[in-house]
Amino acid sequence: MYSLKEIAERIGASLVGDPSTSIERLGSIENAGPGDLTHLSSSLFRKYLKDTRASAVILAQKDLQECPVDALVVTDPMLAYAHASEIFDDRPRAPLGISEKSEIHQSASIGQDVRIGPFVVVEADAVISDGVEIGANCHIGARSSIGSDTVLMGSVYLYHNVRIGKRCRVHASSVIGADGFGIVPDREGKLNRVAQIGGVRIGNDVEIGASNTIDRGTTDDTVIEDGVKLDDQVHIGHNCVVGSHSMLCGCTGLGGSVTIGHHCILAGGVGVAGAGGPLEIADGVQVGAMTYVSRSIKEPGQYQGSSLHTPIGKWRRNMMRLTELDNLAKRLNRLEKQFETKLQNQDGD
Repeated sequence: MYSLKEIAERIGASLVGDPSTSIERLGSIENAGPGDLTHLSSSLFRKYLKDTRASAVILAQKDLQECPVDALVVTDPMLAYAHASEIFDDRPRAPLGISEKSEIHQSASIGQDVRIGPFVVVEADAVISDGVEIGANCHIGARSSIGSDTVLMGSVYLYHNVRIGKRCRVHASSVIGADGFGIVPDREGKLNRVAQIGGVRIGNDVEIGASNTIDRGTTDDTVIEDGVKLDDQVHIGHNCVVGSHSMLCGCTGLGGSVTIGHHCILAGGVGVAGAGGPLEIADGVQVGAMTYVSRSIKEPGQYQGSSLHTPIGKWRRNMMRLTELDNLAKRLNRLEKQFETKLQNQDGD
């Protein structure tokens, strides 16, 4: 339980109301009750403000007059709510120390104040920095390193030569550093593996969702820069570079050698893969859900490539007509040329 004054100080808000108001938890503006702190971050929810039963609301100055309860006034309510959510995060943590059921190689370096759960394996020459938390059943490969205050949830698997920075969070069942899909056929059609001798380098303050797969580089490292946020079930192929403070939403997939710029957003289900070599997406690009990006995007902006849903009968007809698009274009070109010739003949008369 926190006083409203304590929360205001921690999130940098101006307090309007009783500083001693007790806050026990967070709640949505439409369902919050006494003891709850809620927020108004979108005009779509303003209709709930006048009847809210919350003890206090995080909001902007423009909405203060309509607020019937104590308020925390900020410039950006959503950002302030994000900071407040950290105060009330009650995620269970592994006990301080190293579980007797873990297996730590004698050459591994273990920092101070670590939390290492049961059945964790730490291989030779790995480095676990101060304040790191590693959940049950994780595997830390040889020569890998984890920066201070980073958290690995249960069953995360790091292969060898994976470097993770400070204050990162990796959710359950993610695999980092598996071989990239490097395959070369010979003259007889037999498929030959290309050894993936690069690693994976992850910056500071990176969030990696559940069941992500990030492949190691073929020669150079696969790189995830500072502040990147990856949703659940994202795949990043070998030799990719994801620029700082970019977001990749659920089920996004990057083929090998893709470079994503800084401050980009790829919505759910986006696929990025170049058929003719490395593909680059410029800084500040936003790509809509289910879009397939097959060539580089050189200018910032919003891009969308998926078709809208339609009744299945109409969709089938449209798809059949789409297969004739090339023939239709050729016919149109011929007609245009015939029309131009006819006009020229008329002018000559």
